[in-house]
Amino acid sequence: MLNFSSHTRFGRRNFLQAGSLALGGLALPQFLARGVSGAGEIRPITDKAVVFLFLHGGPSQTETFDPKMTAPAGVSSATGEVSTKLPGITFGGTFPKLAAMADRLTIVRSFTTMDGNHDIKPIVGRDTGNANLGSLYSRVAGQNRPISGLPTNVALFPRAVDPSTQAETSQFGKFNSSGTLGTGYAPFVPGAGGDLQQNMELTLPMDRLDDRRLVLSSLDRMRRKVDNAGIMEGIDDLRQQAFDTLCGGAADAFQLSQEEESVIANYDTAPLMRPDMIDKKWKNYNNYVDNAKSLGKLMLLARRLVERGCGFVTVTTNFVWDMHSDVNNAGVEEGMRYMGHPLDHAVSAFLEDLAQRGLSDKVLLVCCGEMGRTPRINAKGGRDHWGNLAPLLLAGGGLPEGQVIGQSTRDGGEPQTEPIRPENLVSTVLGTLFDVSQLRLTRGLPPEILRATSPAPITSFA
Repeated sequence: MLNFSSHTRFGRRNFLQAGSLALGGLALPQFLARGVSGAGEIRPITDKAVVFLFLHGGPSQTETFDPKMTAPAGVSSATGEVSTKLPGITFGGTFPKLAAMADRLTIVRSFTTMDGNHDIKPIVGRDTGNANLGSLYSRVAGQNRPISGLPTNVALFPRAVDPSTQAETSQFGKFNSSGTLGTGYAPFVPGAGGDLQQNMELTLPMDRLDDRRLVLSSLDRMRRKVDNAGIMEGIDDLRQQAFDTLCGGAADAFQLSQEEESVIANYDTAPLMRPDMIDKKWKNYNNYVDNAKSLGKLMLLARRLVERGCGFVTVTTNFVWDMHSDVNNAGVEEGMRYMGHPLDHAVSAFLEDLAQRGLSDKVLLVCCGEMGRTPRINAKGGRDHWGNLAPLLLAGGGLPEGQVIGQSTRDGGEPQTEPIRPENLVSTVLGTLFDVSQLRLTRGLPPEILRATSPAPITSFA
């Protein structure tokens, strides 16, 4: 942790610690200098951001956004259906709030993840070069914003907002994987500890912070004592930026306490599913509890980050959507009671908040998991792994609103229209974050980034 206080001598080592705020080992003044001097370079970055809400475990397509109520019992949604704002379109019965804003959404009913394996595709998989999708973004955009120091790629797990929750699940894949891009492009993970996170926590008494000139004069004295090896070149123009970064929005972005209490309460999913409302017989009981405790606040934190300039945010709770009705997991009717209501509440609060802040066209929300569930409910009341069809919800980012793309077969087991695959979703995300024509003119990019932009975007299937 970087400490400025009346008992601490501000020397060269402290200044270099300040520089370590920049991700990937690049000192903060150097990173800011790059921003100052790089105005003439090709910049294929758009002014948009992506929040990818990964529903770990594989949500049912039937109980979410394709309820198939005309199909026989055992195939149709176990939670019934609710009418949406779109004529003739219904959602599963635990999604009344999203149904009421369906005219803002894009629902894909022909999405296939192509296998029923527990992994973390498409956020990390073959189509992303086995890197977190946000790592492809930060490889082009840089690991953090030159002025604010805010990371461009962040992964949010329950401990980011509630230290009492469990650590993230990594047995099916690492959300912070950077593939062959290098560890410097891995997502920043708040709540995970480590030097980087500690360096972002600035401890500075308010009486010293109020007199900014006192700290800057310390920098002046330190500058006269250090060598001229290059790190101090241009410091007159950049030191104010460095200080403003340390005392500015980079750390505050991660603090929910900065929000109005009414806003926090509006997002909060904990009251919807108290621990006493969940059957403790399931081994995944704590996963259900953690999901309810954290999901809404994670989405609020995601909003704070993209509002302040973060380009890509992964959000996920622990492994909760595996609804077999076995020793580990509840069946679909009970499981959707635990999972559907918090998801409905958190996503609708997020989208409404974006709209009120004028950010709907600037932020693309993606909601999906690694697979779907079997068309027929099993003998115990659960649905098993199914890779042939999966739910997918998109909203914002400039995509057309109020549309349902593709159709599924009568039992909700296969795409009836042309399949939309993870590669199409990845291309859609990158097409939101990048000006692809400019991207192709950018030198030195890894080939996996250019390959990932090649497949047809989802909008071409409409």
